[in-house]
Order: sequence, then structure tokens, then C-alpha cells
Amino acid sequence: MGWILGIAPLVGLIAMGMSLSHLIPITASVILEDGTTRAFAASLAINFAAGCATWLATRRFRREIGIREGILLVVVVWVGGAFFASIPLLLAIPGLSYTDAFFEATSGLTATGATVLKGLDDLPPSANLWRALLQWLGGMGVIVLAVAILPLLGVGGRQLFKAELPGPMKADQLTPRITETAKGLWLIYAALTAACGLAYRAAGMSWVDALVHSFTTLSLGGFSSHDASFAYFDSPAIEAVAVLFMLAAGVNFATHFVAWRGKSLRAYAADPEARFFLLLAGGSVLGIALYLRMNDVYPDFVTALRYTAFNAISVGTTTGYSTADYNLWPVFAPLWVLFLGTFLSCSGSTGGGIKMIRAMVLFQQVYREFQRLAHPSAIAPLKVSGYTVPNHITFAVLGFFFIWVATMVSMTLLLSLSGLDAMTAFSAVVASLNNIGPGLHEVGPSTNFAGLTDFQTWVLAFAMFLGRLELFTLFLIFTPTFWRK
Repeated sequence: MGWILGIAPLVGLIAMGMSLSHLIPITASVILEDGTTRAFAASLAINFAAGCATWLATRRFRREIGIREGILLVVVVWVGGAFFASIPLLLAIPGLSYTDAFFEATSGLTATGATVLKGLDDLPPSANLWRALLQWLGGMGVIVLAVAILPLLGVGGRQLFKAELPGPMKADQLTPRITETAKGLWLIYAALTAACGLAYRAAGMSWVDALVHSFTTLSLGGFSSHDASFAYFDSPAIEAVAVLFMLAAGVNFATHFVAWRGKSLRAYAADPEARFFLLLAGGSVLGIALYLRMNDVYPDFVTALRYTAFNAISVGTTTGYSTADYNLWPVFAPLWVLFLGTFLSCSGSTGGGIKMIRAMVLFQQVYREFQRLAHPSAIAPLKVSGYTVPNHITFAVLGFFFIWVATMVSMTLLLSLSGLDAMTAFSAVVASLNNIGPGLHEVGPSTNFAGLTDFQTWVLAFAMFLGRLELFTLFLIFTPTFWRK
């Protein structure tokens, strides 16, 4: 139990630090006079008191964290963060059940974007801002932020960074010091968020909407302050801004960091993931737009291109905004868009899914097996864009893909058993496990997850955690091996 108590002081410190995020909606509530100041102030006090009590009670057990402690800390902070983030929602939104509040907070922190709330236009602005802020904090990961400050407390953060940063090649560092790496990533993240907010304002959004949607665009979260999402604005200019920054957030932030540090765009050309990401996104948009025009869904190709570009990029990058009910498109189009969301985003981005690099490794592994069948004695190393991929990474990707498929099938069967129709169950699991947001049929873009039972809601909340922590991190703590001395 000593190593478990060893992470408790860090949990307390992180809880106290994160409680200060309440100051943003409190400030908004005071300025806008929307009546939620007391709710957020009470939540801040509860969060800070719980963190302070945990730290005071366990600070003598503080120890250097290893891999096992780092993994457990990641899980505790994410799940505990969702628990405490649900408190202001319960206090500020009358009639909200705890199940729905926890689901909404989980969807926020995991940057999923699935919602159970109706009447978003009538919610207090500070409540919508809180939902957006959760996604912004969760987008790059509250743990990566903590890595930047933990060394100041005398605690190293290398294991935390390894456990949190997405992608199969996450051991690589961008700077000699892990703290500098985390700070650099957050600097890029914050700068892009500010640029997005200013662009939204220039395109016609109000300042509040621009702030909310800049948070949820760069996090690829997709929460909106309007039930109609981006259809509320009906503005090609606003949609163009969203598409641009969703694509930017879908690229590995390490690539942004290298481009910024080197003051050169060559970093993007050198990143094979970014090339395939943009190529596949652009090709899918053109193909689906042509398909919709041929099926007379829209009167002309330009209109089809406008709606396809926004919705395909939104779902493909796991953001989840919408300007049209793509449930009503011919079935191939929404299924392809949902399929994009399972792998399009790059590793190290704020998107969900298995990530583009894993898809590239899987494709090359299939090709290598073809080579072995044709030439049994040939030595065929697995290469991605000229880079040889070590076998241990290939095996890890294959293992990840197996558990990803097995989880998706198991949860789909479980939801079907609970009473959901096949399309709703399948798309809800895909949307939650890959942190996409809206699914199809009863959980499509024109509806939400409010019609689900409590059991179904908890299953999908668990799926969101699995997706955000990339399955292994969360599943590992349920194995005897993890707890064995």
C-alpha cells in the first residue's frame, strides 16, 4: 500500500491546482450576472478542500514515482477529475441527475463531445464555458500540464509523460528536459487557441461564443453552446475557420513544436503522419461531396462540398460539431465519416481513435505478410515512409488493435443486450471509444445521448475513459500483474 499512498500527495496537489480553473467561470458569471457564481464558488471550495485534506493527510508518504505509480496517478486524476468536474454542473443546472452530470464531465475531460444536455442556448453562459474549459484542459491532457509543474515540487514527471502522451512512439522527446517539452506543447496549444478565438470573433461570433468554441475546437472536443451546433451560425466564414483549426489540432503537436522552434514549415513535409492525414482528409471530403451531389442530396457541388468539408473533417478529427444531420445522408456517407473518426487524427494530437500512425503500421504489416507469403525466405523489415519500425512497436500496435476491436465488439453487444438497436449501439460505442462525440441513429447529430438509460450512460462513460487513456493504461490496473509486488 506504500506505493499507492505515495501518489496521494500528488493527487491532492493536482486537485488544489485544478480547482483554480473554477475562477474562469466564476469571473464570467460575475461579469454576465447569470446567477451561477455561488455554484462555482462552492465547487471550487469543495475541490480545494478535498485536495488540501488529501495532501495534508498523506504528504509524509511522498515518494518518487515509477512507471506503475505514474499509470495509477493518470487514471486516478482522470476519473477523479471527472467526479469533481461534475459538481458545478449539478449545482448550476437544476434537475440534472448525477449520472448525467458525470457523463457530461467525462465527455468534457476526455474531449469526446457527447452530451446529454438539452436547451444549451438557455444554459447560463458560465455553465457552457465550464463545459468548454473541461475539454480544453482535457485536450492535451491535464497530466501533461502537471508534468510542467511537478518538478518544481521535487517530483519527476517522465513516467507521467509516457503514460499520457498518445501514440506508439511516445518515448521520443523534443527537448532534453521533459518539463521544457510539456511547456512547449502547451505554449503551442495556447497560442493556437488564442488565434482560433480571434478568428472566430472576426468571422462574426460573439466574444463568449468565440471563447467557448476556440476551447472546444483546439481540443477537438466539439461541445457547443447551441443545440444546433455550428448550424446555429449558418456562416461559411465561421465554418472555414473551424475546418482550418480542426485540421491544425489533428496534426501531431510535436510537429507544430518542431516547426515553431525551427521557424520552418519543412517539419510538416517531413512528418509522414501529417501528409497522410491531410491527403486522406482532403480525398474523403472530395469523394463524399461528389457522392452526395450524385445522389441529389444537395443542389450543386459547391453546396455539397461546403457541408461535406465541415462535417467530415469534424467527425474525422473526432471533434463532433455538425452543420447538417448526416444521419439523413445515404448510408455510405455517414458510415465513412464515422470510420474516418477511428483513425484519421495523428498521434500527439488532441484527437481520439487509434491514430494515423497505428493505421499506417497496421497497413504495412499486412503488406509485409503478403511479401512473406510470396517470398518465404526474404527479410522484410516493416517500414513507414522509409523509417524502419522496430518489432516491439509493431507487436504493441497489433496488441492495441486487438484489444480495441474486442472492446468495441463487447460493448456493442452489451448495449444491444440492454435494449439499443444495432446501429445506435454500434455507433455510440464507436463515438465514445474513439472520443468522436455524436454517433448515428438515436445518438446522431440532431439528437444526443439523453435518451439512454443510466446503465447505457455509464457503459459509454467508461468507453470514453478507455479511449482517452488509450485502453492499455486503464485496463492495466485491472490485471493482477499491475498489483503484484
